[in-house]
Amino acid sequence: MVRLLFIQSLYNLSDEDCEYQVLDRMSFQHFCRLDAALHIPDARTLWSFKQRLAQGGLGGRAIFEAVSLQLQQHGYIPRGGQIVDASIVQAPLTQANKDEREALNEGRRPEGWNAKRLQHTDRDARWTKKHGKSFYGYKVHANADARYKLIRRVKVTPANVDDGQTLKEVLDRANTGARLLADRGYDAQTNRQLLQAHGLRDGIARRAKPGQERRVRLDARNKAINRVRARGEHVFAGLEQLGGKCVRAMTLARNELAILLKCAAYNAKRLVWLVRHDPCGCAR
Repeated sequence: MVRLLFIQSLYNLSDEDCEYQVLDRMSFQHFCRLDAALHIPDARTLWSFKQRLAQGGLGGRAIFEAVSLQLQQHGYIPRGGQIVDASIVQAPLTQANKDEREALNEGRRPEGWNAKRLQHTDRDARWTKKHGKSFYGYKVHANADARYKLIRRVKVTPANVDDGQTLKEVLDRANTGARLLADRGYDAQTNRQLLQAHGLRDGIARRAKPGQERRVRLDARNKAINRVRARGEHVFAGLEQLGGKCVRAMTLARNELAILLKCAAYNAKRLVWLVRHDPCGCAR
């Protein structure tokens, strides 16, 4: 069943599509160890299995950690420093005006909404704005190592959670590098103190102070940080290719499971590339 979930995440398949593809492809049957099986799990069985994993709360995390263990067994330990970033993952859109969005973000029932409309609305998702555009869904906070561009830590939250609030939860103490890189969304005194407490070099980009005009040194520092931090954007681009920028389920627990499975699939795919192109573990 876990192998079925992996195929589903790798190829961004719905439950019904996954059932069809496994029935249609001998390679998928071989991967899932269903060769010559008389009964292949159908879409409903797959849905029920994911539901049990989500209710337990640890299923997706266990699968992600199992893949992480394989990365280390191949010698790809966290190196080169940490790159921390966040990206919005959109949920099925709910049409709502400004007041209704505020009510949903506060966990209240919007005025005039009946029970049927509430049932078709993801009450765990939240509205947020980025570059003047509104988004509805969740946010994935990820820590990737700067050398191999593998995801090491993941935190899933509603979309309106500030990036800087989750830094403590995605820190990776196993990384051999002593520097953490992040964008200006993490520029806060509490985060700088957190890095100092863990003995990490501060690589957080700085915001300009109000009214600050001469920003030569500030811009030069941010540019140097972003030159390396851009490798973290490659990670989110890889997740987007797997369909990791949107979710189909209706609760935080089920969508967290889906996102963790996407991250595990990305790491496994990246591992295959590293082994093929860099068998000595010398990737930069």
